[in-house]
Amino acid sequence: MNFLQDVRTLQLRLLELEAEHRELDHLIEQLAQEGTRDELQIRRLKKRKLQLKDQIAALQAQLSPDVPA
Repeated sequence: MNFLQDVRTLQLRLLELEAEHRELDHLIEQLAQEGTRDELQIRRLKKRKLQLKDQIAALQAQLSPDVPA
């Protein structure tokens, strides 16, 4: 049962990270369309988005390892 709880916890975390990634994507797009000149803010958002992408990839690798059966 502990293993299943761990898997479920990873799945929930993955969903949270994916949602945050999508929100950042929309925010960056919105700022770009508004012609925001705050390049520093946009760079920070893009950096956070890349960090999320790395975390998502790591969790996905944990949930479905490339080990042949």
